[in-house]
Amino acid sequence: MDKRKVITAYRRGFLTIQECAQILGIDSPQIMKLVNDPQMSEKTLSLQKSTATSM
Repeated sequence: MDKRKVITAYRRGFLTIQECAQILGIDSPQIMKLVNDPQMSEKTLSLQKSTATSM
């Protein structure tokens, strides 16, 4: 599963941080790094999609 989608689900309240970490198969300190990573934001995800479709 795409990490960005799991993190987006967490940010929207569909998953707990523990569920998010379990789905991704990582521990709590690692998930906090991913959640705080600006490249994992929804804006980055939508920009990547729009860039990919315009090529």
